[in-house]
Formats: sequence, structure tokens, C-alpha cells
Amino acid sequence: MKIWIPIVLVVVVIGGLIGFSLSRRDRSLRVDVATVERRDLSAQVRASGTIEPKKKVDVSANAMGTVTRLAVAEGQNVDEGALLLEIDPTEYRAAVEALVASVQSGEADLRLAEASLEKAEQDYQRAAELFDQGLTSDEALLAARTTAKVEQARVEAARHRLTQVRANLEKARHDLQKVTITAPMTGLITRLNVEEGENAIMGTLNNPGTVLLTIADMGTMEAVVEVDETEVVQVALGQKAVVEIDAFPGEEFPGSVTEIGNSPITSGAGQQAVDFEVKVTMDQAPATIRPGLSAKARIHVAERDSVLAVPLGAVTARDWPLRQSAIEQLKGNEAKKRDRALADLGFTSEVPDDEAEREETEGVFVVEDGYAKFVPVTLGIAGEEHFEITTGLAEGQTVVGGPFRILRELKDGAKVRPAQTDEKEKAEDDAQDRGADAEATDR
Repeated sequence: MKIWIPIVLVVVVIGGLIGFSLSRRDRSLRVDVATVERRDLSAQVRASGTIEPKKKVDVSANAMGTVTRLAVAEGQNVDEGALLLEIDPTEYRAAVEALVASVQSGEADLRLAEASLEKAEQDYQRAAELFDQGLTSDEALLAARTTAKVEQARVEAARHRLTQVRANLEKARHDLQKVTITAPMTGLITRLNVEEGENAIMGTLNNPGTVLLTIADMGTMEAVVEVDETEVVQVALGQKAVVEIDAFPGEEFPGSVTEIGNSPITSGAGQQAVDFEVKVTMDQAPATIRPGLSAKARIHVAERDSVLAVPLGAVTARDWPLRQSAIEQLKGNEAKKRDRALADLGFTSEVPDDEAEREETEGVFVVEDGYAKFVPVTLGIAGEEHFEITTGLAEGQTVVGGPFRILRELKDGAKVRPAQTDEKEKAEDDAQDRGADAEATDR
């Protein structure tokens, strides 16, 4: 039995040491901390889309027929007025020739009618002279007058027919010109949708027709991006932006907002449209840029210089008494002014937190004497990594910045320990250990 006594004593001692160690363990939460400091912030709206030329023209067919001649190729530069392609002109040319003949026939008919009118007027004049001399009857004079009026009407009819035929001839010539398609502007052929031998179809009310090719002015390019409905209200004409193109990694191209869509983009039947089209014109595009390249745009919608800021991860939300939120935001005012302001907001008496009206309130946890205190704040703009704080904090205060798993459940009044302090102490201990090892080696 005596042999078990030392073993029991050893177990008791070890258990006591473990219990003492557990009792002395720091129960504070290790958190990341940050300092409230002044920063220059820029609020940005991010969106993605494609690169498109600012000015382009889709050339469609204005005449039906077979493409008999194609004078350009995709990727070719053309000048305004240059020949692009030609549609089979046989039918249109025949119509012109037929109408030319009709015009000539109409002109001959008009000359014949005018000659008949001239004879009828002379007969009427002679009949009038004979009537004055008593050498002819009233019936003969009346017949001559009627014949002259009939011939006059025939001349007018011939003139109208000739005018109509000439108008048809002009239309036929215009249609004949349509089969020869020329460049409406100077630019690059960015798309060619037709080959020789294919049929071109004219557009109708419900059919836009065949888009034969597209000519674009590559001198000015823009990023056409889709901005969410919650952010498009922040975007305004003239705002500065930066465009990133996937084909040019690591490069940024400055530009500005030049167009904002007033109607949402419809993505399909039965789906609610929530995006708006925004165009960002690039100040200068690379020489090898192409339409349709994927792009992203960062639009600077607000700028703030030297404002109080905290990291984005430091801001959280808690179910918080409304009166306490008002007190925090009015902190720093004189007591009477603060009480008057609280009264104006409807808070007329002190109410325990557990009985006060509460709501979800944005705020941060301020570290004071090793404890986390929730402080409601008013946010300004959001930069890439920081929020602007307009009320609730002062410069130099320490706030909890993470990690998220702890900040998500952190309670007001919880004991905390900055993780940075632990890392600093560990670094100092490691340095001391390395120094001791060096001394031992020297010995």
C-alpha cells in the first residue's frame, strides 16, 4: 500500500498545478484592433461590361437582292463614301430603262396634245371672226369653243401623266443607287456579316433587316457597364472613372461618365430588370483595343479629404436602445444642450436599457481599459477599405476590427485583448530566446 502513496501525491500536485494555471488563464477575447484616424476616402461604384466604340454605324440593306460584289474585308479601314458592296442591279436597272421609255412616250403625247390644242384654238379664233361677219352660225362657234377646251384638258392630262412617270423614274433611279452601298463614315470594318452570293433582306416594321456590316470610329472608345439599381442613383455625368480591361492585365485607363441610362436593362421575359446601362468614355485607349472586350469600371462617386475613418470590418450592428444611441451621438455637448436635444427627439426621461425602445443600430466596439464598449455611429461614404465616421467617435480611439467570427458575437462590456499585443510579446520572447541560445553557444 505504501508504494501508491508517492503516486497519489504526484497526481495531486499535477492536478493542483493545472487548476492553478486554468484559474490564472486570461479569459479575455483576442481581437484585432485599429485606430480611428483621419484619411482621404473615395467612394466607388464598381460595374462590369464590355468595350464598345463611342460612334458606330450598322449598315443594313435598303434593297433586296443577291450580293454580287464585296469590296471590303473585316478589319479594313475605309473612308466616307468608299464602295462597300453591290447588290444585283439587274431588276432595278431594267425598271429605270422602262421608265425612261415611258417618260419619252409621255413627252411625245404631250407634244401631240399641245399641237391639237394649238389647231383647236386657231379654229375657234377663225370661227369667232366669221361669226362677227355674220358668215357662220352660233352652233359652229360653240362647237369650235368646246373643241378648244377639250384639247386644253388633254394637254393638262398629258402633263400630269408625264410628271407622274418622271417621279416614278426618280424613285427607280434612287432604288438603283441603293444597290451600290458606300461607307457612311470613316472608320474600321469591325464586323462583316455577308459574303458574295448571299441574299440581302430589307428591313420592315417588325424586322430590322440584314445588318451587312458595322463601321466603327476606333478613335474614341467607351466601357458600357451595367450598374445595380441601388448604386446607379449615386452616379452622375462627368464623374471620374477608371477602366480595367481583361485583355490588358495590370493596366488602368482613366475616363469619365458620359451617359446614364434612364430605363432599366431588361434581361428577359418574366425577369425583373435591376441594372442600368452606364457609359464611361476612356480618355485614351490602347492601339490594339477591340470592340467586345470584357471590362470593369470603377466610378468615383464621392470624395472626402481628411475625415475620421475606421476599417470596413469594424462596423457592425446591434439591437440597441434608441435613447442610448442618441446620447452617444450627442456626446460632447453640454449637459443642458444634450438634455434639450434628447427632449426634441422624444426622449424625456431615463429608461432602463432592458425596457427602452430598441432598433438595429450601426456602430463599432471601442476598446477602453481592456473592455469592448459598443458605440453607435453615423456613417458617411464607404471607401475601398474604410468607412467615414461622421458622429460617434473621436480621433485616436481604439476600435475592434475583427476577426469576424468574434465580432459577430461580441457583447457590450466583454473583456478583450488586442491580438497585436500577443504577437508583439511573442516576438519579444522569441528574440530573448534567440539571444539566450546565442549566449549558450558562445559559452
